[in-house]
Amino acid sequence: MKQTVDQPNIAAIVNGDSHEFSKLVETYKHMVFTLAMRTLKTREEAEEVAQDTFVKVFKSIKHFKGDAKLSSWIYRIAYNTCLDRLKKYKKEMQNRPMEEINAFEVAEIQNALTGMIQKERLELIKKCIDQLLPTDAALLTLFYFEDKNLNEMAEVLEMSANTAKVKLHRARTRLGVIIKEQLEPETIGSYGQG
Repeated sequence: MKQTVDQPNIAAIVNGDSHEFSKLVETYKHMVFTLAMRTLKTREEAEEVAQDTFVKVFKSIKHFKGDAKLSSWIYRIAYNTCLDRLKKYKKEMQNRPMEEINAFEVAEIQNALTGMIQKERLELIKKCIDQLLPTDAALLTLFYFEDKNLNEMAEVLEMSANTAKVKLHRARTRLGVIIKEQLEPETIGSYGQG
């Protein structure tokens, strides 16, 4: 297993070094909490899942071989912990039916988003992602907020890169529908009037 400079010392953690484990938690806590929050939608559950994730990381770190990035390995544990939580409580997530969006509407949505300042765009995306199913929310969080590429997303979510690409496309389309519903009519424009 290769040790990179920015990673906590895995061997030390395996041998019980609590300082190195604290470094690991400090390095990845925001990433884990963000993923949990996007998937579970509530702060309390996201905090519990983040804690559960780091307990699982601590218990299974001896099995980390370094074949994947440490961040991807921790993401996978966090994502699976989120899914376990959803199954445990049998939450019913609202699934929006995929609506047809024509090319003009997509262009109008993209133009409206381009016109917004970066902060407003990110806040809108976060708000809309909260309305998606857990897998869609996880994919879009990894894509928009963690800057993961397709291979990294596929590794975290345990799917092929092609499957991740298709699911990401569908999630972005669903997100587009929700964004369209959220935007003020005057922001999108007065297409169809007149």
